[in-house]
Amino acid sequence: MTLAPDRAPALHLVPGVPGVPDSPAGPFGAGVLGEEVDLDTEVVLRQRIVEARDLVTFVWEPVTRPVGGLLAFRPGQYVTLTAGIGGESVERCYTISSPPTRPHLLTTTVKRVEGGRMSPWLHDRLEGGGRVHLRGPMGDFTVSEHPARRYLLLSAGSGVTPTLSTVRAMADLAALGSLGPGPDGLDVVVLHSARTPDDLPCRTELEALAATHPGLRLVWTVDDVPAQPGAGHAWTGYRGMLTSAVLAAAVPDLAQREVMLCGPDGYRAAVRSMLAELGADLTRCHEESFVVAEAVAPEAVEGAAGATVRFGRSGREVHCAPGTTVLDAARQAGVRLPSSCASGLCGTCKSTLLSGRVDMRHQGGIRPREIAQDRFLPCCSVPDGDIVVDA
Repeated sequence: MTLAPDRAPALHLVPGVPGVPDSPAGPFGAGVLGEEVDLDTEVVLRQRIVEARDLVTFVWEPVTRPVGGLLAFRPGQYVTLTAGIGGESVERCYTISSPPTRPHLLTTTVKRVEGGRMSPWLHDRLEGGGRVHLRGPMGDFTVSEHPARRYLLLSAGSGVTPTLSTVRAMADLAALGSLGPGPDGLDVVVLHSARTPDDLPCRTELEALAATHPGLRLVWTVDDVPAQPGAGHAWTGYRGMLTSAVLAAAVPDLAQREVMLCGPDGYRAAVRSMLAELGADLTRCHEESFVVAEAVAPEAVEGAAGATVRFGRSGREVHCAPGTTVLDAARQAGVRLPSSCASGLCGTCKSTLLSGRVDMRHQGGIRPREIAQDRFLPCCSVPDGDIVVDA
């Protein structure tokens, strides 16, 4: 299988001394948080918590617990929820908003999307005791993958969910700030953009954490402030759309921070441009989005010979043209493989490769250890020669 090249370690700077390298920081949670534990089970809704206008947290309990009973994941990872809605199976990816330091239950914080299939159903129809299917955790949009001492967590709308898991975990592990001089504490700035103060997520909780943890600073920006905010708080934060001037004023040392960016496409594109304008190293800017892209399999090479795909359990075989994904080859052979996003994101089609090699270009729907166990995603993989699939 073809994997992305290893990332070079980021340069970390001594606070206040531009260009002077700091000692390397270890991954967040190393030695404390357990290895990720795979879940593929029904979950029961135990509680609903209204966090802001159109934003609700759903508290889930797995029906089948992993060995040891505890849930393990990395802050910022996501799960896939599957529900039967209107006679159809609907799947959506949601970031886990609870921290891995609270391993008995798991939460997803979901923004209602008008015209959507899953979020209105969750908000309006699913009651306590209701069940959905959950798979995960997945994804590498996590501070554990990008060690640093200084972070800037940028988000807008429902993109705040990885920030919630991350900040809660950092607070639970007493990692924010230091009791004295030295590099032993994390310095984290959270900058979240919302429409109005009524749309700010978990505002009371986050402001309390910022007030009690010296290593956490919280910056809100809102597009508009109604004459009488429903939240009952006087507004003293930034007003209007986020601009490079506001970003520079709010986080003057952003070029020295590892940046985690999550939100709608337009927001992320605008912020990338602002970060480049302000001198940030974009290789230290990491993004997350659940917008499903077109299939990401490699393009066919002119003159390539194609490959034979055999499905071991069904005994079916097909010769496919160069550039054909294994999922399309299965359809040609009349073999049904479960699939949803068709872009390497959700992990629904995960299968086992019995022999041969594939070129896989996924978007986080499979973990490295699964790849090491010969698992792959047919939707975004093309055969690299003849292969045999367990299907």
